[in-house]
Amino acid sequence: MGPAHYADAVIIDALTVAVVAGALALVALVLIVVAMVRQAGMRRQYTILQGKDSTESFLAAVARKTAEVDALRHEVDDLAQLLDRARVDISEAVRHVSVVRYDAFGDMGGRMSFSAAFLDDSGDGVVLTTIHARTESRTYMKAVVQGQAETLLSPEEVEAVEAAMRGSN
Repeated sequence: MGPAHYADAVIIDALTVAVVAGALALVALVLIVVAMVRQAGMRRQYTILQGKDSTESFLAAVARKTAEVDALRHEVDDLAQLLDRARVDISEAVRHVSVVRYDAFGDMGGRMSFSAAFLDDSGDGVVLTTIHARTESRTYMKAVVQGQAETLLSPEEVEAVEAAMRGSN
């Protein structure tokens, strides 16, 4: 190979090196821009994490947020227990009521007698019956456990209990 060919080879090699160096510089520039964008995003997130105290370190901010999350978890646990107690209380409350009005005696009008059932979700409660006559009224109360009375019920009392168990009024 002569001196002329050697000079062309050196020029091509120098040109190749320059192109490769330019490409590497361009890739480096792109990587720098990407890193700067990511850093700006991380700074925004860190500023949000810090809250009002801009002098707080990253570890202190993370520790504070972790403590806040733990406190929220305890509050959620407390609320779950409170909700469970409220559900039990509601199930034991009188929520199912039914009233059956009727004429206890054939000669009376206006259906002045009634039987009313007051039950909770498990069918526990009472049946209150008032029998209205011309000169007097008598009131009776009978206990109901799981939808069944401890004493014999009249047909109207049975109707009131069954209606209350169905949830109708």
